[in-house]
Amino acid sequence: MEANLQLAKKLNVAAWVVTAVVLLLVGLMRRVKITLPDGWDFSFLPPFHASLNALTAVVLIAAFYFIKQKNVEAHRKAIYVAMGLSVLFLLSYVAYHFTSPEIKFGDANVDGIVDAAEAAAVGSTRTLYLILLITHITLAGLILPFILFTFIRAYTGQIERHRKMARWVFPLWLYVAITGPICYWMLMPYYP
Repeated sequence: MEANLQLAKKLNVAAWVVTAVVLLLVGLMRRVKITLPDGWDFSFLPPFHASLNALTAVVLIAAFYFIKQKNVEAHRKAIYVAMGLSVLFLLSYVAYHFTSPEIKFGDANVDGIVDAAEAAAVGSTRTLYLILLITHITLAGLILPFILFTFIRAYTGQIERHRKMARWVFPLWLYVAITGPICYWMLMPYYP
């Protein structure tokens, strides 16, 4: 048990480091642009991101079902899949945003500006989109270390602590996984 606690402490430090690096990258990706070599195009990534998020939501629901059925092994495997999908999403998402211009909801002429006429054309739908997007992004950033800590607690055998965290981490992670594809679906008409 002592070895597990030592491992948990090391993994917790790693979780904070990963979180800091991810937040730094996300903060930089809209400010720093990397030019892709001629012929390279990452425009296929946004639907891929939405698919990864949607799959993550399905797998999280499956993991929840499995644990309610007391099938710990199936739950564990589902969580590993959800973590893998989330890592793949994050790597792809950061690569896309470092190399591609930002797409704005309502920007029908794709000039990077939502002018008064464009804003009027989408009306209150833009407000709904922005609420979903802001809550999605904020919760994704806030929940990241807690997803890692919840995972670490299970991985190191701290099951009761894992359960207590998972009760509130799970619905937030699920919300992020569901709102990602919704935001993409709403933004889809504005991709060039």
